[in-house]
Amino acid sequence: MKKLIAAALATTALITPAMAQDITEFRIGILGGENAQDRLTNHECLKTYTEEALGVEAKLFAPADYDGVIQGLLGGTIDMAWLGASGYAKTYLEDPEAVEPVLVKVNLDGSIGYYSIGFARKDAGIASLEDMQGKKFGFGDPNSTSGYLIPSIEIPQQTGATMENGDYFGEVVFTGGHEQTIVAVNNGDVDGGVTWADGQGAWEDGFNSGALRKAVDAGLVDMNDLVEIWRSKEIPEGPIVLRKALPQEVKTKMTDLVAGMYEMDKECTYNISAGDSLGFRPVTHDAYTSIVAARKSKSN
Repeated sequence: MKKLIAAALATTALITPAMAQDITEFRIGILGGENAQDRLTNHECLKTYTEEALGVEAKLFAPADYDGVIQGLLGGTIDMAWLGASGYAKTYLEDPEAVEPVLVKVNLDGSIGYYSIGFARKDAGIASLEDMQGKKFGFGDPNSTSGYLIPSIEIPQQTGATMENGDYFGEVVFTGGHEQTIVAVNNGDVDGGVTWADGQGAWEDGFNSGALRKAVDAGLVDMNDLVEIWRSKEIPEGPIVLRKALPQEVKTKMTDLVAGMYEMDKECTYNISAGDSLGFRPVTHDAYTSIVAARKSKSN
């Protein structure tokens, strides 16, 4: 794979004239979760490699919310994105022919799952979900798997109450994204919230990968000030998707590029996979049928 990638990037002369006529640029959407500038900076390496591989200009888009990426994929204005499982489910339910999942992030232990992590400030006297009763709880984005979909299903199963204001929690709010939730909990704007992590490695590091790790890297939070109060069942990691209507050669080159990134540039892999990982491996729609079903049940 490494040799294949190296050969593909060695010269843009490998790009056929037909491909050059089919696309004039390649547009990469980046989900929310951290501020837009950090997202763009972290993906600059992928932009550069994409331009070398395809021989056309690559553009990065960092919309304010998850739906901005989803609508871009549905409308044909974004060609590739790493979606959460719930975001993929929404895209699929709106148009099964819009995108195809091609790759999934691999954790350091070889697994492809992650968790919704409930957390609070350690000095708030909150050590469990039970301690959150009557307090202010923060979701992230409505289209986030770990920041909304899964906890909105699993937490009521544990509490026996709904997520409506005043039923179990005193107030339930949307912060806008993972980074916003982490900052809101850390600042005391909400008493507890949920975000995503691979659940591996040290708590003090923000685990090996995920939103907490990115927040630690950015200096936004000291994990010693926070405590885990809840954890979901394992969730299938969301897929990197490509717009189905793209020329097959473009889809093949981009899939090979990202699949080979771990061998080629581990720093870039760290940046685009939100922390330590083993890179990306192939995945299909079959990995997400349970999330599609969960998403569909919430919309009925």
